[in-house]
Amino acid sequence: QVQLVETGGGLVREGESLRLSCAISGRLSGINSMGWYRQAPGNKRELVATVASDGSTNYADSAEGRFTISRDRDKNVVYLRMNSLKPEDTAVYVCNLRMGIGWSYWGQGTQVTVSS
Repeated sequence: QVQLVETGGGLVREGESLRLSCAISGRLSGINSMGWYRQAPGNKRELVATVASDGSTNYADSAEGRFTISRDRDKNVVYLRMNSLKPEDTAVYVCNLRMGIGWSYWGQGTQVTVSS
């Protein structure tokens, strides 16, 4: 069984920073990518950033230049460093793992609230 546990969310002011962590455990094999998505109230879940098994990264336009995704291969942890946070970044941030052919796992999410 694969588990993803996110930590690091919270309430911050506009312009401040946060670092989210996602600890992944269980039977891991054939990892394709790890990533972060977010969902604000009334909105669909959207991609924030992903890091592939070869280390390549992909960012949403809204995250480019402000957020950095990274991965600790030894610890199976994926991070999301978020700088210059804006009120529109307020959302539940959810960690995702893709393995093999079509296997996708999700964490429970961590709330990020940015006040103006």
